Amino acid sequence: MPTGGRLVVVGNGMVGQRLVEALRERDTDRRWAVTVLSEEPRRAYDRVALSSYFDGASAAELDLVEPGCYETPGYALHLDETAVDLDRAARTVTTSRGRVLGYDALVLATGSFPFVPPVPGRDLAGCFVYRTLEDLDAIRAAATHARTHTRGRRAGLVIGGGLLGLEAARALRLLGMSPHVVELAPRLMPLQVDEGGGALLRELIEDLDVTVHLGTSVTSIAQERDGRMLATLTNGTELDLDLVVFSAGIRPRDQLARAAGLPGGERGGIVVDDACRTADDAIFAIGECACIAGRVYGLVAPGYAMAEVLADRLLGGATAFAGADVSTKLKLLGVDVASFGDALAATPGALEVTLNDPVRRSYAKLVVSDDARTLLGGVLVGDASRYASLRPLVGRPLPGDPVAMIAPGGTEVGAGALPPDAQVCSCHAVTRAAIDTAITTEGLTDVAGLKACTKAGTGCGSCVPLLKSLLAESGVAVSTSLCEHFDQTRAELFELVRVEGIATFTELVERHGRGRGCDICKPVVASILASLEHGHILAGEQAALQDSNDHVLANIQRNGTYSVVPRVPGGEITPEKLIVLGEVARDFHLYTKITGGQRIDLLGARLEQLPAIWTRLVDAGFESGHAYGKALRTVKSCVGSTWCRYGVRDSVGLAIELELRYRGIRSPHKIKAGVSGCARECAEAQSKDIGVIATENGWNLYVGGNGGFRPRHADLLLTDVDTETLVRTIDRFIMFYVRTADRLQRTAGWVESLSRDGVDGLAYLRAVLVEDSLGIATELDEAMARHVERYQDEWAAVLDDPQMLGRFVSFVNAPDAPDPTITFVTERGQPRPTPLPTPARRADVPLEVSR
Repeated sequence: MPTGGRLVVVGNGMVGQRLVEALRERDTDRRWAVTVLSEEPRRAYDRVALSSYFDGASAAELDLVEPGCYETPGYALHLDETAVDLDRAARTVTTSRGRVLGYDALVLATGSFPFVPPVPGRDLAGCFVYRTLEDLDAIRAAATHARTHTRGRRAGLVIGGGLLGLEAARALRLLGMSPHVVELAPRLMPLQVDEGGGALLRELIEDLDVTVHLGTSVTSIAQERDGRMLATLTNGTELDLDLVVFSAGIRPRDQLARAAGLPGGERGGIVVDDACRTADDAIFAIGECACIAGRVYGLVAPGYAMAEVLADRLLGGATAFAGADVSTKLKLLGVDVASFGDALAATPGALEVTLNDPVRRSYAKLVVSDDARTLLGGVLVGDASRYASLRPLVGRPLPGDPVAMIAPGGTEVGAGALPPDAQVCSCHAVTRAAIDTAITTEGLTDVAGLKACTKAGTGCGSCVPLLKSLLAESGVAVSTSLCEHFDQTRAELFELVRVEGIATFTELVERHGRGRGCDICKPVVASILASLEHGHILAGEQAALQDSNDHVLANIQRNGTYSVVPRVPGGEITPEKLIVLGEVARDFHLYTKITGGQRIDLLGARLEQLPAIWTRLVDAGFESGHAYGKALRTVKSCVGSTWCRYGVRDSVGLAIELELRYRGIRSPHKIKAGVSGCARECAEAQSKDIGVIATENGWNLYVGGNGGFRPRHADLLLTDVDTETLVRTIDRFIMFYVRTADRLQRTAGWVESLSRDGVDGLAYLRAVLVEDSLGIATELDEAMARHVERYQDEWAAVLDDPQMLGRFVSFVNAPDAPDPTITFVTERGQPRPTPLPTPARRADVPLEVSR
């Protein structure tokens, strides 16, 4: 085998690029001069994350090439140029541009092509494959055309219900289409998921407005007169469609090798040995085009493993390909699915332990050896949170009872149970020992550092939770960096913005960060800027930083409509305002519901209707209730001493005062409050972030309660205080929380995190807010005073700004046109989203556990 000279790599996909970078990292003496041919007009990009292109990711963000890779002397990349002829005797490759390249070693990384079944009509203009960014651009263009030319429900068909097929269905949904998925097998993802998991997966997928057709196939696709297509299935079903996406599997691209006389596998692929070498000692094949040990792999992890083996061999090493982890964990259409090891129990004598929970809508299965001592594989659907800790244990002794390992509230398999040689990251074959070494020798304290050092977590990302656990168990001081773009915590960034008067994200990242930001730091900085009164959240650069709900100042619902929740301070409302709410709901055909926070929710508004609805509400004296934001939501109250015979103080009046005082303030997480007029606690104040209970002598103040994911009673901070002291302390509590809490940290966790030097968080908080131990009380008071003075209603501000109003259209070329895919039915006298096709199920079905 040659160990230096001219290396030509045909193909610049994920695996081909991985080989180039693995070789570049190892070949410090530059023994190899590397030339790479890319058939596509762009560099290698992340095909695993292809559907994120429809989520807003750019082609540049999907780029996989390390900075400076092809600026390295001796490394060259030729785009839009592929190999058309291979002369083994002369050791040359002729390219599509007429270039003749000599080689000492040739690597075929040509990947695969989508299989398109021989269905009549497959060549129609509305039929596509789902493979490249150009394919996705074509699908997007067809969906955009359908928006303006299709009346009623726009529909797309995906042929194939495997991994990529469900990704394609998700893409169609993101493009505003109603997807159909046709799968010949009796279940979705038949290669990864068993019958039980497939049944639940279908149910969860159909809940998301995807129609699934199993055990059938497409017999023909015909062009309709209106430009649409009619697909006929073998079971007689006819589907009226706007576009069709073929995702029925892949075939290895081995034509160049076969034409040159290299042996191929029975089902395709270039035959290679465990060194990835073909029958020609100078030619190698890796990735989806290679047939190794009689098998062609269609996943990226085995391709990466081959790339690592070949990089070692090209430099004189002896590494051999010994199989690869074909585990997968994906969030398909928002549904967690994971499969690992011998998921389908093909091992002789294998036992299956399954847990089907119809209430939580989750399915879990562990496959164990015949003596029930060794974990062989598993399937997780609906809840794949245990995948990261279970997958590395495949082939190893079970650390506990298999039922307890998958049961809700059962035994959690911690990172400490992993032996040193357990593979933490299957994409890059990184073991626990490598992670531990990186932590101890490099002094790493965060996930970003581990990614950079070991590449773990940079593939599919499923091992990131395990990386966090390993860091936590390592005993080192874990970094509190907000993300890889900022080394500071949220609280530190708050201070930088406040002290330096920074007004934009760009300015902050240029001064104190790096890169372009991410979905972690952008919303955090947006919240900081908003809480420091740096303009309207949709003005200028601010608009691009917001989370999905804040983008439109409304809560998006399951069918693509929005809910409008006007503020009703303390739950007190006049008959005139009630009438307005009723009229708006009637005129815009909205569903109405009284919320748990004493407000009225108007649901079912289309995007283009929001400004008109807001206009009616603002004219009647309403304002945004910030139900969409990380801000104060409500201050709930009982009727207090005004009406109740047990009430000792005016809880309604105080609730209104507090809600109007703190409305619109942006914070690390949402804030809820409650005021009860007596100890009977009808406002449930002790389950709120801020709770006030009236006493005979004043008010008791509780903080840090939470009725959410981790229910927690609030702690008593002050007793029997007057109203002025109460309000001042709440002012300081909120402002201190806004300044110092972590990203998405509720007040409950924040109060607990304030414990230090043997002093619990509540005592520390009392010292800061009441005793002014840090000397910042005046600053906090002034900050709240500025907020109260400068408050403006976000809805009203949008209505006064034509540029911001331009955001509220479903279709740019038809601003007043409604989205035809949004449909309703009437139920109990009110509009509801059109029911989704879900199989009948009973919530009272007992938990099913089988061995």
